[in-house]
Amino acid sequence: MKISIIGAGSFGSALAEVCSRCNHEVMLWAHDPRVAEAIAESRSNPVYLPAAQFSSLVRVTNSLEEAARFSDTVLMVTPSHHWREVLTELSIHSGESVRIISATKGIENQTLLRMSEVAAEVLKGRLGKFASLSGPTFALEISREDPSAAVIASTDHEFAVEIQQALSCRSFRLYRSDDVIGVELGGSLKNVVAIAAGVIEGVGFGWNTTAALITRGLHEIRRLGLALGGRMETFAGLAGMGDLILTCTGALSRNRKVGVLLGQGKSLSEILSESRLVAEGIKTSKSAKELADRHGIEMPIISEMYRLLYEGEAARSCIQRLMSRELKPEV
Repeated sequence: MKISIIGAGSFGSALAEVCSRCNHEVMLWAHDPRVAEAIAESRSNPVYLPAAQFSSLVRVTNSLEEAARFSDTVLMVTPSHHWREVLTELSIHSGESVRIISATKGIENQTLLRMSEVAAEVLKGRLGKFASLSGPTFALEISREDPSAAVIASTDHEFAVEIQQALSCRSFRLYRSDDVIGVELGGSLKNVVAIAAGVIEGVGFGWNTTAALITRGLHEIRRLGLALGGRMETFAGLAGMGDLILTCTGALSRNRKVGVLLGQGKSLSEILSESRLVAEGIKTSKSAKELADRHGIEMPIISEMYRLLYEGEAARSCIQRLMSRELKPEV
């Protein structure tokens, strides 16, 4: 199989390694020509994933036209706020039918659409098949071949089976699902809860607080996910609980790191100016709050993270409000 991977950040680079381990030819597209040049010269990604060691099956380009013509199977790993723009440009050079695999964990701010919905809008009748890849997967650990598991979700059973078989190897195992909505929402919303988990560490609280947050965070994710058409079992699986636990507790989590710095008193503008890495939870907090408001779903953790990120609220005040809410049954 030939696969065009759109996005040469840490996760895109790790997935390029997975594809090559499965003996597929890869065209890895980098937005920054300097990153593309560095990958071509070093056969690694010194900017975003120095641990990567690309085989001869991985080629790199800065041309979306070249990436589009390389394959009709496109693995999108671009940030959600650039996803529509990049896919629109890519589609100019694509054929009559494009197969999209999305590994992006976010919700478009302007429209509140998931990536599957954005793909349908952009490609219309040219969208041949769509799948979402999500789960508890840090790029560095994938790169060093730590055993990892994720979910590939598609409403097209044959496509889900094809990609599951194509991208599973000795260190990377895919389970399949037909719950695209649940998998996309689980992967997106957990990033906001992970920021809150980082805040807890940043202000100096311990594991009691973190465990409570993760549990109630999953409850919030499940409530909104079910209201939007996801299924209960998805949120109890790899793309739900699994990814939530990893992102809330793992030291490699970008979103958790943002929360730690916020809890320590840094401003969001300071944090963003000091890092090139994208923390999807920052923008997703806005989308999630608006979706919750639109559907009348109470999501107190999401609401407090929105206040912290966009309204300048103090971290301790947000936590105190969560602790002083009206007492009620757990379920």
